[in-house]
Amino acid sequence: MSWLTNYVKPKLQRVLSSRETPDNLWHKCKACGQMIFQKDFEANQYVCGHCDHHDRVPPAGRFNALFDDGQFELMSLPRPVQDPLKFRDSKKYTDRMKAARADTGDDDAIKVASGTIGGTDAVVAVQNFYFMGGSMGMAVGDGIIAGARQALKQNAPFVMFTASGGARMQEGILSLMQMPRTTVALQMLRDAGLPYIVVLTDPTTGGVSASYAMLGDIQIAEPGAMIAFSGPRVIEQTIREKLPEGFQRAEYLKDHGMVDRVVHRHALKDELATLLKLVMGGQYRRRAAAE
Repeated sequence: MSWLTNYVKPKLQRVLSSRETPDNLWHKCKACGQMIFQKDFEANQYVCGHCDHHDRVPPAGRFNALFDDGQFELMSLPRPVQDPLKFRDSKKYTDRMKAARADTGDDDAIKVASGTIGGTDAVVAVQNFYFMGGSMGMAVGDGIIAGARQALKQNAPFVMFTASGGARMQEGILSLMQMPRTTVALQMLRDAGLPYIVVLTDPTTGGVSASYAMLGDIQIAEPGAMIAFSGPRVIEQTIREKLPEGFQRAEYLKDHGMVDRVVHRHALKDELATLLKLVMGGQYRRRAAAE
């Protein structure tokens, strides 16, 4: 019995026991509900292969797909005062920050990197919606300002990928102050004759859409992206009317002159590479003529 109990039984239990499936092995499309193998989903740049839905992309995924050969240099960004208002709702703000950092591996809702896109130097900032909804706090404002200064230093264009629910309520007025701060930084780029290109991704709302997200020299949007100040439910309750089909989506905004181009994610790098060559080439020609 000891042989059966001590050797055979444990062997059978190991063979027959159910194996745990990793939580991140599959992705369920938010639009069509299809299950997609996570590696295939990431390889397809977070676009559903069944319905073409463009899901949200973390900064690392953006940088790898955008920069030539996936080569880029991350900037070290300033770290502002933590929890300046000692804010607490159902949780302490510090606890929410710790959880967001543990989940994403990022310090805050923005990352900035420099590299080349189609051979043209560029500084690129990406908001991370997975970090507290991409909300705009002091760290995001500081990141954009640092990115603009780096673009000035390199004499390079500045590309901004927006993805945010708006201002970060836990920072109150200090969050709202990032709207004028970033606007001033972008004006510095304009004064220097450097292009600022915005890529609006899903969602871009609130104070972000009321400031740096809509100040680009060229406004590009991804298909189906929600771009708004207030959500459709709030608007419908306010005006007591049904909104048009597709209202506040990228295609609707393009038809009404708010967006220049709606570009599929797979074509986005080539689109940006072409635009950067055009705008920077024109700038260099003007400078050569002036000299």
